[in-house]
Amino acid sequence: MHIELRFFASVREALGVAGERIELPEGVTTVGAVREYLVQRGGAWAEALGPDRALRTAFAHVMCGPEREISDGGEVAFFPPVTGG
Repeated sequence: MHIELRFFASVREALGVAGERIELPEGVTTVGAVREYLVQRGGAWAEALGPDRALRTAFAHVMCGPEREISDGGEVAFFPPVTGG
């Protein structure tokens, strides 16, 4: 399965990329599994996307949780929580 990845704000800065197209291994079928897969890259990926980091996620431009199923050709986005005041 191929998906598009998008990274925003501090996540983009930490990774040094705004996005990429990747082929996922078999069994990576949810947004949470994509995050875990990317963390396995280590280094900046583990720091920026690790389980201790508060991040928001979206699939196909819709906010979602880690359990959201993904589909071929879809887009998964990661970004920090937004605060206002």
